[in-house]
Amino acid sequence: MFTQILTAGVLAGIFSGLLLSALQQIEMAPLLRAAEVREDAAAAASVASSAAVHAPGSAGATPEHLHAAGAPSHRAWAPGTSGVRLLSTGVANIVLATGFALMLGALFALRGTRGWRTGLAYGVAGYLVFFVAPSLGLPPELPGSEFAPLPARELWWSATVAASAAGLALIAFGKRLPLRVLGALLLVAPHVIGAPQHSPRAAIHPAEAVTAFISATFIVNAAFWLVLGGFSGLLARARR
Repeated sequence: MFTQILTAGVLAGIFSGLLLSALQQIEMAPLLRAAEVREDAAAAASVASSAAVHAPGSAGATPEHLHAAGAPSHRAWAPGTSGVRLLSTGVANIVLATGFALMLGALFALRGTRGWRTGLAYGVAGYLVFFVAPSLGLPPELPGSEFAPLPARELWWSATVAASAAGLALIAFGKRLPLRVLGALLLVAPHVIGAPQHSPRAAIHPAEAVTAFISATFIVNAAFWLVLGGFSGLLARARR
């Protein structure tokens, strides 16, 4: 049983991870590259402004100020070439997809159900739990956007995923009304509490670019979860 789950999970993970990588390159990569250009331009403008303020002879001008303003590491580390970036993204997507596929395989075994239709249903559930629910409070953001503190975002994301998974499970499998009501409450609780808010600052991306990126991420992740769920269920049935 374990070997079957592992084999099906790896195969589904590789296939779904490659699909996710391809869709990201088609739908999201152009938007990200354009966002990085705007981010670099905004950083260069900030450096120029700071250099003018702290020009030699200005009050408070120090080498440390100039270095901090002009440091090229304003963005987190990223692969230097498009080939390395594509490879690292593909490997990360395959690892992520394999983990999700193994989770689905374990659920199929526990519930005693399988098949591509069941897999699609679980894929929809995964999409809602791991992407849609967190994105309602923390929508996908382009590089250089306004971010809330990372620890607060991680905590809220984790709590939202856990509450959404438990809530959907209670609604789908709860045999009594109070359990289903509890499930509904768990679904809305993270959003009633509210996601962490970012510190306001000037936006560097036009509204249409932000909207296009959010739409692209919703479409790409929907395709990924449907294919991952359906293919995982199909493999689980084939290896029964």
